[in-house]
Amino acid sequence: IASVGVSGAGIGPSYGLTREVQSKIDKKYDPELEERLVEWIVAQCGSGVGRPQPNKTGFQNWLKDGCVLCELINSLYGANKPIKTIKSSGMAFKQMEQISMFLRAAESYGVTKTDIFQTVDLFEGKDLAAVQRTLMALGSVAVTKGDGNYKGDPSWFHKKAQENRRDFSEEQLKEGQSVIGLQMGTNKGASQAGMTGYGRPRQIINNP
Repeated sequence: IASVGVSGAGIGPSYGLTREVQSKIDKKYDPELEERLVEWIVAQCGSGVGRPQPNKTGFQNWLKDGCVLCELINSLYGANKPIKTIKSSGMAFKQMEQISMFLRAAESYGVTKTDIFQTVDLFEGKDLAAVQRTLMALGSVAVTKGDGNYKGDPSWFHKKAQENRRDFSEEQLKEGQSVIGLQMGTNKGASQAGMTGYGRPRQIINNP
């Protein structure tokens, strides 16, 4: 009776759930985004990388051996390429290794950890929408850097606001520490001091 109740409630065996989850994930995959990403990758790497069949499976097959991804990240680094050897291989572990190398280089380049897909998302096709998100984030970082290595239309990607904030906080590190010191010294007017007294700690630090 319990099992009838369970299946009647639509919970059913795990493969049913997996298929349902997969279908939801697939819905997040954006064919228009795929087109834009393909255009960018070809513009960035040159026509030598070819073009995929225009669908999700074609996109996956184009990227899954890691070669195109490694070419892409190398092109964004300019002369100082992070991946020295890119080899086409029919062996699964070699392909996955190249995807991993791309992911590490993308994170070092400035893509945040939360925007990085997992190797199986691409290799096994578990979440190709996540692959799109990583590539969109990579394009955003490249446009934001503005170091001359980005090729393509700058309007294809939004500049990353958090990248600007991070750069700002690094530049203003000393001033930020002063404000923190000021707020730790007293609560009176701390928020106002934090807003207006940037880098000018005044009497609180002068009179310990």
